[in-house]
Amino acid sequence: MKISILGAGAGGAAAVAELMQAGHEVVLWNRSAETLAPFQALGGVRYAGVLGDGIARPRLITANLAEAIQGADAAVVTLPTFSHAPVARALADAGWPADRPVVLNPGHTGGALDFAHAYRGVRADLPPIAEFSTLTYVARKYQPDSVTVSGRAKQVRAAALPGGDAALRMACTLFPGATPVADVLASALANANLVLHPPGAVLAAAWVEATRGDFTFYVQAMTPGVARTMRALDDERLAVAAAFGHRLPNLVEEMKLIGTVEPSVTDTQDFVAAIAGGEANKRIKGPDSLQHRYYREDFGHGLLPFLELAAIAGVATPVAQSLFTLAQTLIGFDYRQGGRSAEAMGIAGLSRSELIQRVRPS
Repeated sequence: MKISILGAGAGGAAAVAELMQAGHEVVLWNRSAETLAPFQALGGVRYAGVLGDGIARPRLITANLAEAIQGADAAVVTLPTFSHAPVARALADAGWPADRPVVLNPGHTGGALDFAHAYRGVRADLPPIAEFSTLTYVARKYQPDSVTVSGRAKQVRAAALPGGDAALRMACTLFPGATPVADVLASALANANLVLHPPGAVLAAAWVEATRGDFTFYVQAMTPGVARTMRALDDERLAVAAAFGHRLPNLVEEMKLIGTVEPSVTDTQDFVAAIAGGEANKRIKGPDSLQHRYYREDFGHGLLPFLELAAIAGVATPVAQSLFTLAQTLIGFDYRQGGRSAEAMGIAGLSRSELIQRVRPS
């Protein structure tokens, strides 16, 4: 199949390698020509790690979106979640066909709703849209033309908006670890990063500023106090999911399914040992500043939509609200400005039953 990968960060680079290994014809697009230049100079994407070692050479590497999507069977959006709305509008403007699937890898929390609402602001003929709960890789770009993939997800939650069955089928075909769930509320609330990043980002903020991230986020910063905060936040996540009719595993159980916690772990309540012992994450450094995506993305596009869903569900979330307020104070930024609010997701004013009806395929 002909696949347009939209986003040339670590996730997009890893997807190029994996999908080309599977025999697909791939085009790589990114809005920034500067980001693409090292790949263009190499003639491809250099990759190392669990996908093997080599250079994947897409048919085209371009910053021209119209060129990138021409003749594509599907688009895989591997951009940070704060880019979902802009790329939705750009795809709509570029004439994306209404019958061609769009797969958000990842959607994180509320991605499909956000994408669809932005797309409809330009055109009414919404394409099939599916989202993953989390990125299908643990990957980092340590060099501008290369990606190191230290983990490949064994399982991620996948769901589509009503009418998006073609996108869900495409998602499961392209990424074998995709496991369909009932609706996009289940996939949104299975977002591991929603729980995994905010407690450490807030509680290790002084360390981030003092060392510029010279510590291991999932080992040295995974202290008992951080873990207690994380467990309390996770309990809130599970309560919100239950209010929408979904029984989800706790964070450690979910990470075991993904593959970022070792399968030998039996005590899924011991967050410190389970998370710090995960081979895929254990060498990942902390954020290098308060502008890192753990702050830019996981609050305005992780905790904020979670808080909005919790409000609709009628579930109190004091830990999530406290972390959100502290993060806004830390970086001096109002996450609701440009964040994934209820308005941005197109669900403002809905009741719990109305939201369920909106997202649940008939």
